[in-house]
Amino acid sequence: MRRVSIIVGVLALGLAIAGYVFFNGERKVPVRYRTVPVERGTVVSLVTATGTINPITTVQVGSQVSGMIESLHADFNSKVKANQVVARIDPFPYQARRDQAVASLANAKAALEKARVDLAQRRRELDRAKSLIGQQFISQNEVDVALTASEGAVAQLKVTEAAVKQAEAMLQAAELDLKYTVIRSPVDGVVISRLVEVGQRISASFSIPTLFLIAEDVTKMQVDTNVSEADIGGIVEGKAASFTVDAYPGEAFQGRVRQVRNAPINIQNVVTYDVVVEFDNPEFRLKPGMTANVSIVVQKREDVLKVPNAALRFVPPKAVRDERGETALKNGNGAGARPAAGVPADPMNRQWAVWKMDASGELERVPVEMGISDRSYVEISAAGIQEGDQVVIGIESPRSERKAGELPPGFGGGQQRSGRRDRGM
Repeated sequence: MRRVSIIVGVLALGLAIAGYVFFNGERKVPVRYRTVPVERGTVVSLVTATGTINPITTVQVGSQVSGMIESLHADFNSKVKANQVVARIDPFPYQARRDQAVASLANAKAALEKARVDLAQRRRELDRAKSLIGQQFISQNEVDVALTASEGAVAQLKVTEAAVKQAEAMLQAAELDLKYTVIRSPVDGVVISRLVEVGQRISASFSIPTLFLIAEDVTKMQVDTNVSEADIGGIVEGKAASFTVDAYPGEAFQGRVRQVRNAPINIQNVVTYDVVVEFDNPEFRLKPGMTANVSIVVQKREDVLKVPNAALRFVPPKAVRDERGETALKNGNGAGARPAAGVPADPMNRQWAVWKMDASGELERVPVEMGISDRSYVEISAAGIQEGDQVVIGIESPRSERKAGELPPGFGGGQQRSGRRDRGM
């Protein structure tokens, strides 16, 4: 008896489940659509990119001589003027070289005076020899010796004159090196980086070491953005742009495209271009190196009809279309139904339609021409669409479906037949 009772109980439970599924599956309820009115307003097409805030002009202040940093006269965030001293290198080695060059120049000038005196003596001897040979007091050989000595003195004078010029050049180089031990700012600006410390030795043997980075004018800065090759076509100089930074959430800063650089940037086969957005920074709130999320206005249409992008993606359920005899959606030129994957990248694709709901609750398919999109709304134009018309953007999900995951297997939580999602309460 106990075994029979168990079998009867299992059969009763199976019949109950089958009855629930049968009656629940065959129940027909009306489809409830989510609609929004067609609006008239402004649609702005944007290109978004990420960039870094930089000064328009950054000057690297370096040293042309090697040595030890003796003193620093500027630090981070210091405001400096052109020709202001920002650092000094130990000048004593260069002062010694300058003194040595001064002594070498004095020695060369003394040698020059001696060469001039010697030349005068050789010329007098040559004149005396010429006068004596006329009186037959000396031989021609003695005259030739005097002439050679005079010409040698002339050559020696030229050598000493060149030595004087060489010594002067060495003195100028020594004085220039001594002058370079004083590091001065070449521009008015703000020190944004200091790369040396007092006592540190720098070497300028192979390259000029950088001591400071100075931003010339921090009241006008720029954002260097990387725009993909797919979006670069609509960006030209003068376009308006806005950007945000994490330091000031919710606040948008305004700028303008100053330059679209033609040099491609290829990183892992992804090609981007540097678009420079210039903006005013009067209070220096935005710092160099901040990450900016930039939006550049590509196109702007005012006073146009617009609908959410979901209205173009919506397609009625197959069951509804079968009831209305609309098993195949065709537009006027016989093209196939549009894809339901979202707004295409090509705005010239005109094979689009929206579903309008009239006062009686019936759906009407209206072909539309699509314009620009701002990722939320899209511009449309159609003869059968007016401002205020209700267009369908989706189907309301019934409460039983929303809680299907809470039911045991077989009560709506598993596989459902086609069209179950579209039925109402």
